[in-house]
Amino acid sequence: MNNLGKSWWACSASELAEAYASGACSPVDVVDSIAERIEAINPLINAFVTLDLDSARKAAVKSAARWRAGQPLSYLDGVPISVKDNLVVRAMRSTWGSALYSEFVPSMDELPIERLRAAGCLILGKTNCPEFTVHGYTGNLLFGPTGNPWDTRLTPGGSSGGAVAAVCAGLGPIAIATDGGGSIRRPCAYTGLMGLKPSRGTVARADGFPSVLHDFEVVGPITRTMEDLRRVMTIIGLPHLSDPLSVGIPRDGFEPKVPPRLRILYLPRFGDAPVDPRITQSVAAAAQALGKSGHYVEESDLRPFDGEALGQAWTILSQTGLSWLMGRHPDWRSQVSPAIAELVVAGAALPASDYYQAHQVFAEARRELSLLFGCYDLILTPSAAAMPWPATLPFPAVIDGQAVGGRGHAVFTGFVNMSGCPAINLPAMPSADGMPIGFQLIGPVGSDGLLCNVGAQYELEHAGKPDWPPLAKINPDSAS
Repeated sequence: MNNLGKSWWACSASELAEAYASGACSPVDVVDSIAERIEAINPLINAFVTLDLDSARKAAVKSAARWRAGQPLSYLDGVPISVKDNLVVRAMRSTWGSALYSEFVPSMDELPIERLRAAGCLILGKTNCPEFTVHGYTGNLLFGPTGNPWDTRLTPGGSSGGAVAAVCAGLGPIAIATDGGGSIRRPCAYTGLMGLKPSRGTVARADGFPSVLHDFEVVGPITRTMEDLRRVMTIIGLPHLSDPLSVGIPRDGFEPKVPPRLRILYLPRFGDAPVDPRITQSVAAAAQALGKSGHYVEESDLRPFDGEALGQAWTILSQTGLSWLMGRHPDWRSQVSPAIAELVVAGAALPASDYYQAHQVFAEARRELSLLFGCYDLILTPSAAAMPWPATLPFPAVIDGQAVGGRGHAVFTGFVNMSGCPAINLPAMPSADGMPIGFQLIGPVGSDGLLCNVGAQYELEHAGKPDWPPLAKINPDSAS
């Protein structure tokens, strides 16, 4: 690894571990380097909304001593991470993007964060998310919108927009986030990053915020390299008795392996739902690249799901979930945004039969997907149907000249959460103006490790080292 001096912020977690082991730098050096970056860049993108750099430095001092003694707690000991603001972190304000929790300081970590802390990771702070993480962009009344480091006028997507903005801009090599309907994959596509939505139950959860998206929301990592992503999953991708969903599910492990030749079904669009032509062109090139790696890639216009029914079911799920949550807070009306209040009122008016019907739609999608995985090993689609839109708007109103609703940009992702399957975003060829584009690979439940191995193969043979956005060059010591 090259000695980057004051550019330790530009190193991957794996490179940092090598530097710690060799004595080239210490975790304290890295925290100081990233802290300078945060001071200079965070005001431009609003990625972090809560910071605790003093605690990170104190933890870094202890980590440095362990590395000097040759006794690190894990391969990620001393590696800085950020945590999405809908995940609970001990002694750190955790707001879920809402005034309802603006003063909430929990006394314990949510389980995945507890495991990362026990592995020696340094928690820098919390990253921005939309209120209650039910929107596909990142902004709220507490903290305002988050900008995309590739073009700060545009959104990085959501709901993990703050998480991807931090990693993309060099404000820490790893972000821990959640994906309830594409919230890791689409933002990663908009910022050129790797992001895994694990199988339901792969990452055990406990002691967090109440769930408003049933069990469709999972915790996963966002990184710049597949090796970093794999290292995080070896720590958090374990069962725990406090999460019954995590016990007994199939797991294929995260050991690096050369994947076999796979049958991949490539779906460039879902029926007549519009897709930006730039995305179509870029993802088609990615499909060809996987073919060149030896996989059998079959393109199809198959429409395996009723996209309209799935979109309606997702809306019912989020509305009823929010209505249930507000039932625990009698004073909620004065503490949530008008948009959330509208969803809550709509959810309260829904009959129980609508909620049951939504789950019937989910069950049918799971059945259809199971049949597809009887014929194919993986499914390939774009991660998002639209390019990034202005950061202050909740969604793009038009895609490829066609008017769309609030989930028009998200047609490719929600069904994966409803099925419980894993999916990974990988960077495709950028657009002509340099904006990142991503595609997702989806596998059957328990194939998380296989997705990581295919991702590593694609990274090695086609993607190469990820680029830094122009924003990174604000620091004269930046690395390319």
